[in-house]
Amino acid sequence: MTRLPTVCFLTGTLNAFAGAERMTAVIANGLAERGYRVFVLSMYDHYSVFPLHQNVAHHAMFDARPSFKRAYLATVLGIRRFLRTHEIDVLVEVDTMLTLFTVPATIGTGVRRVGWEHCHFDEDLGRPVRRVARRIAALTNHAIVVLTERDREQWRQALSPRAPVSVIGNSLPFTFPEIPASREGTTVLAVGRLVPAKGFDVLIAAWEFVSRQFPDWRLRIVGEGEERGRLEALIRAAGSARIELPGAHARVAEDYLGASVFCLSSRYEGFGLVLLEAMAFGLPVVSTDCQTGPKSIVHDGVNGLSVPVGDARALAEALIRLMRDAKLSATLAKQAREHARLYRVEVAIDQWTGLLRAASRDEHRNC
Repeated sequence: MTRLPTVCFLTGTLNAFAGAERMTAVIANGLAERGYRVFVLSMYDHYSVFPLHQNVAHHAMFDARPSFKRAYLATVLGIRRFLRTHEIDVLVEVDTMLTLFTVPATIGTGVRRVGWEHCHFDEDLGRPVRRVARRIAALTNHAIVVLTERDREQWRQALSPRAPVSVIGNSLPFTFPEIPASREGTTVLAVGRLVPAKGFDVLIAAWEFVSRQFPDWRLRIVGEGEERGRLEALIRAAGSARIELPGAHARVAEDYLGASVFCLSSRYEGFGLVLLEAMAFGLPVVSTDCQTGPKSIVHDGVNGLSVPVGDARALAEALIRLMRDAKLSATLAKQAREHARLYRVEVAIDQWTGLLRAASRDEHRNC
């Protein structure tokens, strides 16, 4: 019987309620369930806000986030030492930026490297060096994993038509809910980090229109981040007491079950995992039509409603439409839940096991 490869996920931290961190825990846990020897190496912080399987070993190189410019050599040597000590076969870089560390760290080790891109190709998150890292990854990694077909096309068109790019979309991070939300309340839910990319300022502006027609409804935005102060100021300026910012927490399933409508107001998304979560719980969704992620998940008028990015009035009108039309909401909710079944975690784990087998056999690139 062929030995399963020993896998290590290299990530910035697991101490953050964010999509990449959550999916790292989900896939690591799923592989451990199937008998893989799995490690997670965080660049900093030993704590994980997401539960890990008992057979997933979590380590961290630094207790707190250092200056990686000053600690570059120490970081490279730390990764190299870890890979050798634990006899890692495949290293999954949970951000292609990590390629800048892993290329020198893996020279001569025989470790196969897989880059896992969570950000869509058009976005560098304000760090132009990310584009350099992607080019290096395309040339040196044994595999690149992206979240959408559009991103695969862009990687190959912009970097190399022969780049080893595979598409593995994010999966639901939990077992498919047996019972959908009752949708008997008067809550519109949004979930995500409080950062400009999520467009919560647009959603708050939209809520001014919504609340005039539905003053008894409330908007609940679950998440935490750098925009909290600004968003709180916008809420005060709007004079709305029906907008809640409860912060980030691990009981998000309770929020989905207690909501009647879900809204994603993002300016851009790598994928849009929270959309799938809401759909799995049987919520009708309103989403901006971001080029990557939501555009491939939400089909307007079929399993949700799509609106232009940054258009507060269109966002409000779509929300009002669902709040007013119970029959439409029920139809979209049913179709959304069926669509979400395509993203069950076992499907993604099947794809990852196939990719890891191929990467562990691949001899054509120098590591």
